[in-house]
Amino acid sequence: MADTAGLGLAPDAPFVVRGRTDEAIRADLKRFGIALSIAELRRIAEGLQRDPTIVEAYAFDAQWSEHCSYKSSRHYLRNLPTTGPTVIQGPAEDAGVLRLGEFEGETYGIVIAHESHNHPSQVVPFEGAATGIGGIVRDVLCMGARVIAVADPLRFGRLDDPHARYVAQGVVDGIAAYGNAIGVPNIAGDVYFDADFDDNCLVNVVALGLVKANEIIHSCAPPNAEGYDIVLVGKATDRSGFGGAAFSSLVLDEADAEQNKGAVQVPDPFLKNVIMRASYKVFDVVRAEGIPVGYKDLGAGGIVGCTAELAASGNFGAIVDLDRCPTSQDDLPAAVIAIGETQERLAWIVPPSFTPRLLAIYNDEFSLPLVSRGACAAIIGTVVAKQNYTARYNDRTVMDVPLDFFTGGIRYDRAVEIVAGPPDGTPPAQPIAIASGNDALALLAQVLAHRDVCSRRPIFERFDSVVRGTTAMPAGFADAGVIVPIDGSPLACALAVDGNPRYGRIDAKRAAELAVIEAIRNVSCVGANAVGLTDCLNFGNPENAVHFGAFAAAVDGLALAARELAVPYVSGNVSLYNENKSGTSVPPSPIIACVGAIDDIATAATHAFKVPGHVVYRLGAAQTTFGGSVVADVLGFPGGALPAIDYTAIRAELGTLAAAYAAGLVFAAHDISDGGMLVALAEMAFATYDADRVLGFALATDLTPGDLAASFFAEAAGTLVEVADGAAFAALAARHGAAVDFVGTVTERSTLELHDGASVELAEAYETWSAPLRDFYEVAS
Repeated sequence: MADTAGLGLAPDAPFVVRGRTDEAIRADLKRFGIALSIAELRRIAEGLQRDPTIVEAYAFDAQWSEHCSYKSSRHYLRNLPTTGPTVIQGPAEDAGVLRLGEFEGETYGIVIAHESHNHPSQVVPFEGAATGIGGIVRDVLCMGARVIAVADPLRFGRLDDPHARYVAQGVVDGIAAYGNAIGVPNIAGDVYFDADFDDNCLVNVVALGLVKANEIIHSCAPPNAEGYDIVLVGKATDRSGFGGAAFSSLVLDEADAEQNKGAVQVPDPFLKNVIMRASYKVFDVVRAEGIPVGYKDLGAGGIVGCTAELAASGNFGAIVDLDRCPTSQDDLPAAVIAIGETQERLAWIVPPSFTPRLLAIYNDEFSLPLVSRGACAAIIGTVVAKQNYTARYNDRTVMDVPLDFFTGGIRYDRAVEIVAGPPDGTPPAQPIAIASGNDALALLAQVLAHRDVCSRRPIFERFDSVVRGTTAMPAGFADAGVIVPIDGSPLACALAVDGNPRYGRIDAKRAAELAVIEAIRNVSCVGANAVGLTDCLNFGNPENAVHFGAFAAAVDGLALAARELAVPYVSGNVSLYNENKSGTSVPPSPIIACVGAIDDIATAATHAFKVPGHVVYRLGAAQTTFGGSVVADVLGFPGGALPAIDYTAIRAELGTLAAAYAAGLVFAAHDISDGGMLVALAEMAFATYDADRVLGFALATDLTPGDLAASFFAEAAGTLVEVADGAAFAALAARHGAAVDFVGTVTERSTLELHDGASVELAEAYETWSAPLRDFYEVAS
């Protein structure tokens, strides 16, 4: 078994690199479970002008991993737009901050962070997903924010595969157990199922926080911090999560399954709940007294990764005593203390005059030691002027490195082979022929039952979406989750997440653009103004030129869409190596979160039908492309281009919708996406049905002429809007230059009626839509 904590060496003993053969070094890398390449190790020895110690080798392994250093992707990410009038804090720290609005003379910001916990969730689903929520919550908390919501875009394998089903069930339970226990509502998410996720699930997580713009706490040492204390807060350090950053930067190998489990952290949401409340108290004190501080989450890289970045970002150095770090057992190896990723920990940098009060808040007032054995706040180090990082253990110096070299990481110029998707207008392998309304209804039933369209209620009902009483629109009732986070204020925040793996498989660049468009469209549908984006880029092995080409193309698409629609990025994550040992990679999966701001919650709307006799219009022209669509998958034919993108038309569509909300015309709005327009209409009726009302729909007899299949089942074709005054809405669309078509009328009948008299009972369609995931928690045979 690999000696993955360096137990065979003294912590200050050298990991010998210089003068050794590649074969000898490779043997030691395997022995100690270190993922650094031989070239990287030689570069470290050259930079230090000596062999690294065993602790330094593990520390560089974490800090220079793909997960921490973005060594393959960072220079691509610079192409993303990150500034604008809505940006309070860009992507330089643990989370971004976007302007929500003003209330009682204060400017409020929404803090947002977006991460992945893919490998851990595949290996240990419950703990991996739970600690993903725990980590993203800490990212938001450390900005001085009160955590107000979470969200979870998920990608799972086939539910008829027993292991993939076990993973999916464990992930959902882990998210629910953690989020519910800390009392934070889960307000948004999406789920896709595909065989290409059988061996590599994707568990992306998003968290939101609320902070006043002038009260942000930064994840760096404050000015003039020489001599400040470094205080570790939270759970006692243990062996869980050792090597997690490096593990997340490797291809999964079934042969390493047991060893990989040790790299997954163990969650403790009840301790986190107390830490959050204690931290809120600290926030109040440092703000009231103007105490300069820094605060950062311990995530990838553990104590060393966090404290090194805190010091380096303030242009300072640090001296840390590892044996002053609270541990769960005696004689824990120095490397485990240094880089183990034990959950529920954060680090403060504070002036020594404040340290006793800080310790008292956590240890006495909130009694951390009584919540979890060994949990506490403890001084572990000091900020120094020299920009060097020194770690000591049992009176030995086990790490002594220049901070710019350690935290600067390395860069790779990976080979890129971009495989373009089919050109616009490329037809599918076979045409979709719909001769009558009954043909359309028969196909609609198959589409409603599709794994990517059917009801997600058995999943999202596990999450508490209304805890704390701030949720205005929970999952299932609107295109975006909406919360009203400020007591007494009409300001509201909308959140949507989007990304279609079927599209990614065909054209990564276009898929990325469409993800941005759909996320913005979704927050617009509830009446919000899109103020910012985050991205989580889930791709295969960057050492594969085609896989990395897909990544590069997707970033181009993300940048293009954001610039065209004038919505910036403030946070994000890159997750590479989502591939198994046999070479099966996940489809290119850029997943986008969009934050929207609503000035007055009274003007917002869900997508449920509201009033019989109201009319429904479609903003945006129907398209005849079916590449990556649900109907193409149902009918079993490949090929075809993804929906075309006309940014002028999309800006007109979004402008019309915003103006219609401002004029009080909108009663409901729903984007046309997975499944097409008939599915969107059915979902608007189902949302009413879920609220114990029955409102049906009658399609217009003179619907836009042309291909019925395109009108009914083409995706990314715009937005459906319920209005009372159709003439006023159509005139508004004309003034904005938006394409608009009359679709039909909301009725009091319990049916969905098509253009030629064909109809289906809502109860029947609802059952078709509800049934596929009803047995989600049953054990697969």
